[in-house]
This record gives sequence, structure tokens and C-alpha cells, in this order.
Amino acid sequence: MTIKLNDVTKKYGAEKALNSVTLHFEPGKIYGLLGPNGSGKSTTLKLITGLVYPNSGTVSVLQEKVTRRISKKVAYLTELDMFYDSFTTGKMIDFYNSQFPDFDREKAFQLLQEMELSTDKKIKQLSKGNRGRLKLVLTLARDVPVVLLDEPFSGLDPMVRDSIVKSLLTYINFEEQTVIIATHEIDEIEPIMDEVVAIYNGDIIGHENVETLREEQGLSVLEWFKSTMENKRKGV
Repeated sequence: MTIKLNDVTKKYGAEKALNSVTLHFEPGKIYGLLGPNGSGKSTTLKLITGLVYPNSGTVSVLQEKVTRRISKKVAYLTELDMFYDSFTTGKMIDFYNSQFPDFDREKAFQLLQEMELSTDKKIKQLSKGNRGRLKLVLTLARDVPVVLLDEPFSGLDPMVRDSIVKSLLTYINFEEQTVIIATHEIDEIEPIMDEVVAIYNGDIIGHENVETLREEQGLSVLEWFKSTMENKRKGV
């Protein structure tokens, strides 16, 4: 297993963000971590990146207990902007290249071109959609075993979402990398997911293989997710 969460509970004050969660993620797969806002998706990713720590239980990546140093193995696209607005897109690539030994500068500029972003455009002049594209460029240009994408489609128009999905298919190493996409936008990523995990109020309420859902149950991921959520709310 690339990633293991064993009996993990995470609290923020008196509120539980995750409740005794056990999850294993394998290499060479794209996972969808699905749930409404506030369900625990972002907390799960932050635990894997070492940005927060569990109150109980353990989190490991490639058999290494997660600390802040795990960033050398994990590329994390946060929902928040982490840019220097005075930088150009090209200078931002050079900055990432100076910070991460695994950063592939040539790949980054190739992605930038495919995303139709100019190297001399200042970040403060970019639209929200183009800022989203740039975040993806910087994340996918790292050669790491784990790629985490937190709400990569949030607030973006359909054209931008389509370009993000195409980039994932082109630039992910399906043999070695583990990719987790936390989102409530299911339609866009359904065609590329291998497995789906449903999370609600800090509990894992479902975990399925996408191909099995389609072939054996005749369900799309969206149909499965809606049914799983409805059953949870009814207490089934």
C-alpha cells in the first residue's frame, strides 16, 4: 500500500473532522474522495501531507510515518491559492524548481503551454480559471509517488475542467503514482476514477471499485454516491 490511515480520529476543538477512519490507497490508481463540503475530505488530504496530525491512530506514506518531511513524497494541490502575485507564471515555475528536487521544469513549461498560459503573465493578472490551471501545472510537474488534488474544479468553467482531466490522463504515471481527488464535482472525474470513497460527517460510508459498480450493479458513480448518501441519512 502507498498510503495507510489506520483508525484515525482528528478533532478541531470539540468537533470531530474524522471518526476512527481506516483507509488504504494502492499505487497505480486514481481515487475519488467524495462528499459534501465539511465531510472530512480536506482533513484527510491534510493528514496525508503532514499539515495536520491525528488525535489518535496512524498515517503513513510508503511505510513512513507522516511528518512535515513527507512533502518530498507528496504533491498537494490545495483549494487555496499559494502564489506570489508579483511573480510571473514562468518565475513561479522557477521558484518551485528551486524548492523541490523532484520538480521537472521542462514538464512544467510543457504543461504551461498546453494550458495556454503565457510565461510572462503576472499571477495577479490571471483569472480564477487560469490560476487553477497554474496550480495543476505546479502539482503535476513534480515526480512524486503521491498526488493529492483538493477540489481542483471548484469555481472553474467546463472548458477549464475538461483541460484539467485531459492533463491528468496525459501526465500521471499510472504505473507508480497514487492519485487522490477530493471533490463533490463527480461528473468530471467519473471517467478516470479507479475507486471511489464516500465520506460523510467524518465517517467512511462507502468504498467501491468503479468498474464493479458499472458492470455488476449497473450504477454510475453519481448514482452510487446519491444512493449511499440517502441510505446514510435514513440510517440504513
